[in-house]
Amino acid sequence: MCLNDPTPTRRDILKLAALFTAAGAAPLLSALSSRAAAQEPDAPVRIGYLPITDAAPLLVAHHHGLFEEAGVQADAPVMLRSWAQVIEAFLSGQVNVIHLLSPMTIWARYGSQVPAKVVAWNHVDGSGLTVAPDIEDVSQLGGKHVAVPFWYSIHNVVVQRLLREEGLTPVSAGPDTAVADNEVGLVVMPPSDMPPALASGRIAGYIVAEPFNALAEHMNVGRVARFTGDIWKQHACCVVFMHEHDLKERPEWSQKVVDAIVKAQLWTRDHRKEAAELLSRAGTHRYTPHEPEVLKQVLAPPASAREGYLSSGAIQHPEWNSQRIDFQPYPFPSYTEELVRQLKNTVVEGNAGFLDTLDPAEVARDLVDDRFVRRSIEAVGGLSAFGFPERFERDEEIEV
Repeated sequence: MCLNDPTPTRRDILKLAALFTAAGAAPLLSALSSRAAAQEPDAPVRIGYLPITDAAPLLVAHHHGLFEEAGVQADAPVMLRSWAQVIEAFLSGQVNVIHLLSPMTIWARYGSQVPAKVVAWNHVDGSGLTVAPDIEDVSQLGGKHVAVPFWYSIHNVVVQRLLREEGLTPVSAGPDTAVADNEVGLVVMPPSDMPPALASGRIAGYIVAEPFNALAEHMNVGRVARFTGDIWKQHACCVVFMHEHDLKERPEWSQKVVDAIVKAQLWTRDHRKEAAELLSRAGTHRYTPHEPEVLKQVLAPPASAREGYLSSGAIQHPEWNSQRIDFQPYPFPSYTEELVRQLKNTVVEGNAGFLDTLDPAEVARDLVDDRFVRRSIEAVGGLSAFGFPERFERDEEIEV
């Protein structure tokens, strides 16, 4: 399935919320159990993805035949139109490898007991807060509305931290609902709806994955106020999520899948312009509907762009040397632990009571299975190949 229009609807967002409940997930989990029991040991990789830069490693691995090189077959990736469709396809077993917003994996495993685990990070950073051209400072968002792609997203976590530092109170409020001058109304909105909503004045800003920040710049309807990676250094955004059944029953197959994804990340780091071309609508597979120029603005921006962001304040921590988007596959436990702590203090809609019971260290041990990615990283030269010290641990740096 490959849909021409990747724009999700309000109905999709409500459907996603329903899927991430025990009752909503039950029929699909039953289908997954039946499918897993009948699955052949050498069943192919079936990727489900959204057409955003977060999916780059999965698509690069497919384009370059890295799955086959590792010894597994891969079907053509399935482009889906919303997170609801990604989850539905994954839970039912129609796809078996997906990229998913890191907070959504916590919601999935502990909010509705989905039998799946994070096996690697798909990328780091790669998101930003874009505001209307007349917004010169984040403090000016008081009394206005900002869109987020979903409540359980790193975008929602980071923007709420940023707003509170500015003395503003984030609240859940649609664009047609008035908010106080010291409040910012947060509204869930599909990424592809964000640039038009900003251009029309329905919202004053949005925080989302690329290339929708670059697209606003390209359309001259908004400017990047802050990059999320300039607030939380080298944070994960989307992670690789796989069925627990595959990890237990097909460990060799799972290892080969992760091997291919890690090699794809390494290639993408060294071939940024080529990656933008192959991911674009001009590429052989037309993986995304985006123009090459917009994707290059994210993956391979000119040095002059960085100077502009330093001057505007979009980058306030130049010493971090962060890329607009980068690729590093190891799922540091410290990140998962800090993410759980941050989510406990983040406004989300729906039943979030399960967050109160979560122990950050236990979630880091249970949610993530890093056996495969450790071997994959060692096979390509260690963490130093990705510009990191040879330590599978780090301290989280969050500084507004």
